[in-house]
Amino acid sequence: MNTFEKLKAMVNAAETDAVKFYGKGNQSAGVRLRKACMEIKNLAHGCRAEITGLKHKAKK
Repeated sequence: MNTFEKLKAMVNAAETDAVKFYGKGNQSAGVRLRKACMEIKNLAHGCRAEITGLKHKAKK
């Protein structure tokens, strides 16, 4: 569950930059938001692999 909690925290942290970028047009916030999205994507991929591993482990 630790990976999922990290994922939720990263999405919550990126929300401020999303508001600044989409609401106010702040370009620097857009750069930070793109970086956060990439990190979220990578963490989500790892979370997905972890879930698959646990599923297969439970079947054995």
